[in-house]
Amino acid sequence: MESLYLLIPIAIVFVIIAVVVFFWAVRSDQFEDLERQGMNVLLDDDDPKAKHPNQSPTKPTQPTQPTKDDEQSS
Repeated sequence: MESLYLLIPIAIVFVIIAVVVFFWAVRSDQFEDLERQGMNVLLDDDDPKAKHPNQSPTKPTQPTQPTKDDEQSS
């Protein structure tokens, strides 16, 4: 029974902290756009032209000119 004298004030402090954090989040527009993040999952972002940050740029291959040695061996 004596532990309730300690546990009830601790629970009240936790509730007050949770309410303060909730109102801070509402006032700082944390709940402004709830739909966008859910829709981002559904959007197709598999654009082949998009460069991923972990891919190195590839150089286009240039056709090689036949050398004199190649022409003589034919």
